[in-house]
Amino acid sequence: MNRALLVIDVQNEFFSGKFPVTFPPQSLNKILSLMDGARAGSIPIVVVQHTPVAKDAQTFVKGSREWELHDEVAKRRFDLLLQKPLPGSFTNTNLEGWLKERGVDTVAICGYMTQMCCDTTARQAAHLGFSVEFLSDATGTLHISNYAGTVSAEQLHSAILVTQAMRFSKVLTTGQWMDGIAKNAPISA
Repeated sequence: MNRALLVIDVQNEFFSGKFPVTFPPQSLNKILSLMDGARAGSIPIVVVQHTPVAKDAQTFVKGSREWELHDEVAKRRFDLLLQKPLPGSFTNTNLEGWLKERGVDTVAICGYMTQMCCDTTARQAAHLGFSVEFLSDATGTLHISNYAGTVSAEQLHSAILVTQAMRFSKVLTTGQWMDGIAKNAPISA
């Protein structure tokens, strides 16, 4: 098994912007631990940065403080910084080719938001033939209310994890993933 860690959209928009992530608690600390563990285990790290191409974008405006990576992510070493225009990290990017050039067959997903960019990227990866590890306590979301209804952050997060585990991903905690890479062994959910 040849893994890469995908750190998706850990940008200031989710901390000081319009979409403050609230669940699960401590998700940022888990993401940072994963980055440190991956680096120690020589696992490639891809940092993905949402960069919409629409000129009238109201969030993640390129060059704004909210668009920038969280300081703690930005100061860590990573192997590739990838800007994506849409929720899926494989859409209109070179991610698939970059992973295949390195023989990666498994991607571990952490970051924001669980139900949007993390979920979309996991589904894309599965469709492209990658094995997917979805890190349950290192992905996060927020309470959402719109014209279609209202859902709590916890309910939304849980629904995505259950759906991912049905077909697309092996859903793991940060601890399970770190134990597995430390032992260089298959990881059990």
